[in-house]
Amino acid sequence: MGNITTWMDTLTSTLSLLNFYTPFPLLATEGETADSSFILVSVLLSLVVIYFASKLGGEICLRINLPPVLGELLGGVIIGVSALGLLVFPESGATASDSLLMKFLEVTSNINPESLQSVFSAQGEVISVLSELGVIILLFEIGLESDLKELIKVGPQAAIVAVVGVVVPFALGTVGLLYLFHLSVIPSVFAGAALTATSIGITAKVLSEIGRLTSSEGQIIIGAAVLDDILGIIVLAVVSSLAKTGEIQVINIVYLIISAATFLIGAILIGRLLSPFYVKLVDSMKTRGQLLLVSVIFAFVLSYIAQIIQLEAILGSFAAGLVLAETEKRKELEEQILPIADLFVPIFFVSVGAKTDLSVLNPAIPSNREGLIIAAFLIVVAIFGKVVTGFTLFGNPNLNKLAIGVGMIPRGEVGLVFAGVGSASGALSPATDAAIIMMVILTTFVAPPLLRIVFKEPVSTPQEAKS
Repeated sequence: MGNITTWMDTLTSTLSLLNFYTPFPLLATEGETADSSFILVSVLLSLVVIYFASKLGGEICLRINLPPVLGELLGGVIIGVSALGLLVFPESGATASDSLLMKFLEVTSNINPESLQSVFSAQGEVISVLSELGVIILLFEIGLESDLKELIKVGPQAAIVAVVGVVVPFALGTVGLLYLFHLSVIPSVFAGAALTATSIGITAKVLSEIGRLTSSEGQIIIGAAVLDDILGIIVLAVVSSLAKTGEIQVINIVYLIISAATFLIGAILIGRLLSPFYVKLVDSMKTRGQLLLVSVIFAFVLSYIAQIIQLEAILGSFAAGLVLAETEKRKELEEQILPIADLFVPIFFVSVGAKTDLSVLNPAIPSNREGLIIAAFLIVVAIFGKVVTGFTLFGNPNLNKLAIGVGMIPRGEVGLVFAGVGSASGALSPATDAAIIMMVILTTFVAPPLLRIVFKEPVSTPQEAKS
């Protein structure tokens, strides 16, 4: 890092001399360029770094027989707050001076520190929005690749996996922290709640990469992960209410349950009714990109509705994909959405990695030592609590039950949301917060290679699963 700083200082001096000795400055100053252009170039620089990290990491992992998505996550870690500091986000408490990209922008534009900080904040918001857009498109793509009829068939199995995957880790984590580590109730409950999460985005991407998304195991995992998101939102709402008020608001819980069920069932039923009109509309249009844009509009509308009723936008896009997958436009739409996904989805995975602070793994920091012990406990519970879910499915010997459990392990961005809310509410001590982050890191990075290992066994098709 010292060499990078020295290089930046040298570049600053050189550019200053060039500007001094030329009749027209080589670089624009703040007075010559609008703030919006500074934001634009900072976002462009960020995207260059993100795409480079995603492709480099993905190519390396692919060549050593690891899922490319793991390479994207690791690439994000390398360029993020834990290593190079190229892609840094304001919500972590960082400032413009912590970002090498912002330093590069300052050197090449002569922008003043005050404006640089505002550009840094805006750049972080734009990348975060693009990241959210990436995961929305990813879930839309996954919905297109999924079979709604098969999801309905595996619905009871997915429900069992989801419920067990929420109850077991939550109970074990909360009770263990209360009685083994003697933490107070609210931090224990918050940490236990963080164990319930499942990152459908990461698991779905890996399943798609290894060609197991449409297998019986893949459909059960996706269905359970969707239900996990719903249950996780409810758990998070309950725990957040407990942390803020000291009491659970039953009305909010009932509202979330009713709105989640109504939205999912209603979106699928109404979508099925409207799908013939969707096909006719697309066929009647003559402009370029009609299929893609009409489909994306549908996905974004459902995502918007899901978000405003306090669900996750990704559930809306996933429901849209499921509905459109039943139309005759499915194959054509799958082909058209691929380049859009290739453009936006890497932003999501790299951003998740970039926001991961590996300094919590440093035992030399006193506040981390207690967190390391708690983290070891949480990691064991996090893995066991999800792996056991597959073995709760009885009467179907053809299912790869271990693969189902492993597919539920990664917490990813969902677990980071729990940690972020807990930290912001003041409910978590630094040690507990560090322990949760470490649990999220390990489960996120260990699940993709484990999925590849457990899926080396012969895949069971829906027909085999029924026999």
